[in-house]
Amino acid sequence: MPREIICLQVGQCGNQIGCRFWQSVSEESEINGDGSPKDSFNDVVADKISVYYRQVSDKKYVPRAILVDLEPGTTDVVKASPIGTLFKADNFAFGQNGAGNNWAKGHYTEGAELVDQVLDIVRKETEVCDAPQGFQITHSLGGGTGSGMGTLLLLKIRDAYPDRITKTYSVYPSPKVSDTVVEPYNAVLSSHQLLENADETFVVDNEALYTINVDLLKVNQPNFADMNYLVSRIMMGVTASIRFPGKLNGDLRKLGVNLVPFPRLHFFTIAEAPLQAKNNKGYVKQSIQELTKQVWSGKNFFAQVKADDGKYLTASTVYRGNIATQEVDDNVQKIQDSRSEDFVEWIPNNIQSAVVLYPPKEYALSCTFVANTTALKSMFQRLSQQFTALYKRKAFLHWYKGEGMDEMEFQEADKNVVDLITEYQDKQDATVGGDEDEDADEDI
Repeated sequence: MPREIICLQVGQCGNQIGCRFWQSVSEESEINGDGSPKDSFNDVVADKISVYYRQVSDKKYVPRAILVDLEPGTTDVVKASPIGTLFKADNFAFGQNGAGNNWAKGHYTEGAELVDQVLDIVRKETEVCDAPQGFQITHSLGGGTGSGMGTLLLLKIRDAYPDRITKTYSVYPSPKVSDTVVEPYNAVLSSHQLLENADETFVVDNEALYTINVDLLKVNQPNFADMNYLVSRIMMGVTASIRFPGKLNGDLRKLGVNLVPFPRLHFFTIAEAPLQAKNNKGYVKQSIQELTKQVWSGKNFFAQVKADDGKYLTASTVYRGNIATQEVDDNVQKIQDSRSEDFVEWIPNNIQSAVVLYPPKEYALSCTFVANTTALKSMFQRLSQQFTALYKRKAFLHWYKGEGMDEMEFQEADKNVVDLITEYQDKQDATVGGDEDEDADEDI
């Protein structure tokens, strides 16, 4: 029986990524922009369509999506888009004032006023599910709504549905490009919440997406639509084994169990292959070996982290297309052997693989790669340093205090992120015999 996933899109970035995702899911699920099935709608697609869609009549499917923003502008844009009529009108929730890039507004004042309305929609969506598997949230951490209200919703959902999996696609601030001055505050305060309340967080940043667009896809001046397309590719890959039949199937819980060795270390970097310019499609022969090489190279990472800066704790690969499982196993084994130095030695066989027989729309084969690597500590270190530089001089704090926030919360959030960095470093440095030696010393 398909197990449903309810999607929440919070803030401008979250809604744009979410809508691009629904566009891609509709194409793969053979659903038109108004929710009616296409002529090519078939049994393979229909088998698990209820994971993301609810059937309201013979001729109409509605996404299990809730669109949230603290200003009406974003939702108006969605309604006017080609897939605007796809969504259920009651599932739009928006305020009037906006969060003004202020985490505290999204989390404590404006967001808190809207949150009950959103939770009411969540409850109604959950009640029409047979067996809800979990929740998927798309948001960014640099602004106010996605970071503040996104984490508030996460907190409330964790309270109301403690036994369900929550996964987030979180757009982190980029290393070189800053959209707002107070990004470090918003991102650290959000990371503090994600650490406590999310089960799986997929880390994305705009700079990495921009680089992929320019270097690999040969797009001269990428815009947000190009970047959102890339994120939707990843979302399609990660969820493919939930939406289609395959030889080795996964779901949200399996992904978590295989990828999260410690509850706090649930941040993943992701990669996708093939990524190539449209003009080059005819010249490149796709093979499992080639795709595997691409996703492990580090060039296709969707977050600006260098794999060499850390070690892999765990990794998961999802292959799509008409593929022999044996070939996948052989390639995964080759990676495990040839790159043994890049893995922590105390988790054996730490690459999980899934094979989904239904290929993506654009390519005959594809591979999606999700890795839990200690290299992510560099991203948190950068945020913590930027946060400290601002906080030391108490810059911009009055905006947050004006919404009722306490300075203690800033210190607590920063400490939590610093502890996470230390934890990553400890796991990276740990050896197989390390702990046993310590125990032996104690006995003496």
